[in-house]
Amino acid sequence: VPGPDGLPLKYKPYHDTSFEDALAEVHRLATTYPEQVVAIGETGMDLFRTGEGAKELQREAFRAHIALAKELGLPMQIHDRDSHREVIETLLADGAPERTVFHSYSGDREMAEIAREHGWYLSFSGTVSYKGDDGIRESLRIVGLGHAMVETDAPYLTPMPYRGRTNAPYMIPYTLRAMADTLDLPIADVARGTRDTARAVYGL
Repeated sequence: VPGPDGLPLKYKPYHDTSFEDALAEVHRLATTYPEQVVAIGETGMDLFRTGEGAKELQREAFRAHIALAKELGLPMQIHDRDSHREVIETLLADGAPERTVFHSYSGDREMAEIAREHGWYLSFSGTVSYKGDDGIRESLRIVGLGHAMVETDAPYLTPMPYRGRTNAPYMIPYTLRAMADTLDLPIADVARGTRDTARAVYGL
C-alpha cells in the first residue's frame, strides 16, 4: 500500500525503536561528540510524506527536538515540506532556538518576513535559480546576506542551467550566481558572506 506521497511503505528494523530511545541517542551523540555534531536536525514536519494522519506525531517529535537544541545550545536545522504554517506555529509557540535554519528554503515573502523578524536563517538550494520561484528570490532579499546560506540538497534541486541532472557540491557556484544576481552583488561577496554566516551559525 503506498503512502500519501505515492511511495510504498517499507518498514525497517529501526522503526521498532521508540521515539524516546531515539531522542536519547541523539542527545548522547551530541554530548559525546561535540566537535562532530554541530546542529540538531534535520527536524521539522513533512506533510507531503505522511499527509494529515501523522501531523500531530510529527509536531510532538519536532517540539522535542526544539527543546533539545535549546538545552544543548545547538543550532536547529529544519525540513518543512508542505508544512510551513505548522512549523512556524510550533516555533512561535515553543520558542525557537537562537540559531534556527530553514534548510533548502522553499517559502514565500510572508514567511521570509517572519524569519527576518525572529532572526531565523534561510539556506538556499538550486531553486533560487528557477524561473518560477520569485518568492524564494524575494525571501533572500528580505533576510539579506547575513542570514543566508547556500547548499546543494543533493541529489535534488540542481541549479540552472543543469536542472534535471544529479546535484552535487560542485554545482554550488551556479546557485551562488543566482543569489548574487538576486542581491545585485559580486559573486565573490556572496560566497564570502554565506561562508561567514555558516561559520557563525554552526560554530565552525
